[in-house]
Amino acid sequence: MALLHAAAAVATAKFAVFQPTDHTLVAAIALAVLVGTVALWSAIDAWTGLAGAGRCWFIAALVAGAGSGVLTVAGKAVFVDRTGVSALASALTGGAAFTALLVLVPAGLGLLVGRRLAASYHAGDGEPEREEARRRPRPRPRREAGAAH
Repeated sequence: MALLHAAAAVATAKFAVFQPTDHTLVAAIALAVLVGTVALWSAIDAWTGLAGAGRCWFIAALVAGAGSGVLTVAGKAVFVDRTGVSALASALTGGAAFTALLVLVPAGLGLLVGRRLAASYHAGDGEPEREEARRRPRPRPRREAGAAH
């Protein structure tokens, strides 16, 4: 997640250098892709029944916040405008908090949706079989010819 967020930040910054008037649309698309990726991934984790998915996504949000801050500053320094170490402080405070929330909130929603989908999917599987089993008669064991009644 940290690498994905840093790549999106560097790409939008690079685009803003060449097309400053169209920056809003690209930033909105990048944000939608990031949120959608997190929500889908966490929903799949919950749907498959991953144990401790909430804790994993909480830790992923913390790591993504700090990691993307460092990677964004490094990426901008190399690919965009030679950003210096002075930008690291703001990237590790406000930028990291925003990225952590940008992972944590959609992950929470994805976990909620994934659990509900799993519950409805698994609840729908067994119901018709149980109803059919109640209606049909159970076979009786055969008795041997010489057995006493």
